[in-house]
Amino acid sequence: MPGESGKKLFVGPRFRRIRQQLGLSQTQLAEGLGISPSYVNLIERNQRPVSAQILLRLAETYDLDLRDLASADEDRFFAELNEIFSDPLFRQIELPKQELRDLAELCPGVTHALQRLYAAYTEARRGETLVAAQMADRNEGARFEANPIERVRDLIEANRNYFAELEQQAESLRDALDVPAEALYAALAARLREKHSVQTRVMPVDVMRETLRRYDRHRRQLLISELVDGPGRTFQLAVQLGMAECLPQFELIIGRAGALDDTARRLYRMTLASYFAAAVMMPYAPFLAAAEALNYDINVLAQRFNTGFEQVCHRLTTLSRPNARGIPFFMLRVDNAGNVSKRFSSGTFPFSKFGGTCPLWNVHSTFDTPDRLLKQIIELPDGSRYFSIAQMVRRPVAPHPLPQPRFAIGLGCEIRHASRLVYAAGIDLEKTEGTPIGVNCRLCERENCAQRAEPPITRTLILDETTRRVSSFAFSNAREL
Repeated sequence: MPGESGKKLFVGPRFRRIRQQLGLSQTQLAEGLGISPSYVNLIERNQRPVSAQILLRLAETYDLDLRDLASADEDRFFAELNEIFSDPLFRQIELPKQELRDLAELCPGVTHALQRLYAAYTEARRGETLVAAQMADRNEGARFEANPIERVRDLIEANRNYFAELEQQAESLRDALDVPAEALYAALAARLREKHSVQTRVMPVDVMRETLRRYDRHRRQLLISELVDGPGRTFQLAVQLGMAECLPQFELIIGRAGALDDTARRLYRMTLASYFAAAVMMPYAPFLAAAEALNYDINVLAQRFNTGFEQVCHRLTTLSRPNARGIPFFMLRVDNAGNVSKRFSSGTFPFSKFGGTCPLWNVHSTFDTPDRLLKQIIELPDGSRYFSIAQMVRRPVAPHPLPQPRFAIGLGCEIRHASRLVYAAGIDLEKTEGTPIGVNCRLCERENCAQRAEPPITRTLILDETTRRVSSFAFSNAREL
């Protein structure tokens, strides 16, 4: 735990990041902790150490877990920096791991800048579009944006996938509607019709063709394909209502992100509308209470809130409200070719930003067992252990003879939280051996892996014409510098 007796802790950037995530000014935080605003300012500028008493008061006042404060963001930032500096581009630079950890802790803004530069470099190296750039006014000069999808993912992670303004707006809407989950679709359609003069129509597939939802501005009609299931239809109505009633909140959140190009702004706005829709369908307080009471039984939660498996998993990654937190989950959505289309984390799981996932993680096995929920304890090379579940989902259906879209959903948490899950019942979490996995092949240095698709970029490939190993790639034990 941070704050050992007699040890001076200079954690200014971390302290400032916590305050910003809580949505507090320096004065408000000072009042809550019983210290002066000037002292908070000095702590954040690393000109004064923070005492164990202040950290404990911070944790008690705002219901924070000091273990998370000590490692959550820093571990994630360190994993991202480690991935970047493992590239052969930096082979001649001897960069100790401790320096990367120091950079991750003290300069998170530099970490984000390096991520964006490396993403642009990677795209250029692959021959893809280098940047989406636009000129602001002459005083601002050119603005540089990397991949807008990764940019928005970074923004979501920076907010810990939690947006208080949208949660409050969603709760107010559900209070105003005052209907059970099974009546929500009709209530949302009535509100769109009565308050915004928007009619909702479920249309035949031959009319909608490849489109699942379309808002006709001229006729003020929301058209939804008949291929979309019940929970999906409710979700689309809630998205449309969010665009009609929450634009000021969306723009406020987008404004806090700083300079964004038009593509990133649009994508961020759409993402926030989807967040709002999920919060409407699964209001924070009742959803968290039900999740805790049911030991996070996803299928029962889906039935109770009239939602789908994927919708519940996604919502579970957003339960980061101060004083009312759920388990910090991470979630992944992947297709059977290994392409990642969703990636969310409110914990410390080190997702790769520039590669795929480990094939030994059983999220990929769900395509072979489509009707089963798979459970697994996984262990990363640094010894950190996680409990995960995975299941294949089909969404939305496609008319014959088109292929039916299939995705695998992986949901997990640190092993210390797993005992709270119904899925871990009967499993000895301490003694059960974890499946050794890596972040992805290019960063994993585990030897003799039969599933390895490429050698680690941190090691030298060894070719021996006389020997065939279990792994297709043999490599040196020494790291390349």
